Amino acid sequence: MKKCHLVSGLIAFFWIFQSSVCAAQWRQPDAQWLYKTVNATELKLHVYTPEGHHTSDKRPAVIFFFGGGWNNGSPGQHYSQCAHLASRGMVAMSAEYRVKSRNQTTPKECVEDGKSAIRWVRAHAAELGIDPTRIAAGGASAGGHVAAAAGTVDSFDATSEDLGVSSRPDALVLFNPVFDNGPGGFGHSRVKAYWQDISPIHNISESAPPSIVFLGTEDEYIGAEVAVRYKELMDQSGVRCDLHLYPGQAHGFFNPDRKNGYFEKTLETMDDFLTSLDFLDPKSGE
Repeated sequence: MKKCHLVSGLIAFFWIFQSSVCAAQWRQPDAQWLYKTVNATELKLHVYTPEGHHTSDKRPAVIFFFGGGWNNGSPGQHYSQCAHLASRGMVAMSAEYRVKSRNQTTPKECVEDGKSAIRWVRAHAAELGIDPTRIAAGGASAGGHVAAAAGTVDSFDATSEDLGVSSRPDALVLFNPVFDNGPGGFGHSRVKAYWQDISPIHNISESAPPSIVFLGTEDEYIGAEVAVRYKELMDQSGVRCDLHLYPGQAHGFFNPDRKNGYFEKTLETMDDFLTSLDFLDPKSGE
């Protein structure tokens, strides 16, 4: 009888999880916050807030950066992850940042904007109802590079900002991220004048934030061996790095429009990681 109750409870839990995921995928942002203006370009955070959120709260937060090879892309890529994390109690944001197709920029401006977004949220945490010590960053592909670079590199800060406010995230959630900009690495030709300063894998130290990485073994842009080496270097620096490799999966396998089940699987694994860092409360029944 106890076994039957346990099985029934697990079935109910997964049904509730799947239902909440489906509902979250259709939710639109609650607000947009302007975090930076460059010349005439306004850069905003597309914000999802948890139910009952107040500015007096100290909620954990996450900022996602979209993929697109530093050339294009849209914050909408991470709306589903944001909506889910907001339903779990976080203030979740998907950031606009400058890209080549719209702003004639290079990867270093992308990283600068990523750092600006994190710094702005931390500087305004008290008025936004956010805990400044629990701000995660995440992203996919080139957006994963922006997040990882914010967590590892020391350059590419906007000098007009208050550099006394840290732009380093407290955790990283990375989906097939660009780690290596060195010779032979992704995008090297675009950053060859400064690749050693912008390549996350070449700037790992003990100050890097704990990270989780999702990567398909058949990714056509990011080799699994690069992610394995990244984890090795993180381990050597004494920093947690959870690497999840998905056999046979290609670039972008985790996106909800693929309808292959990996969006839900990566979402649940992300939940477990953030729960272990006290960004999320344990799910009911755990």
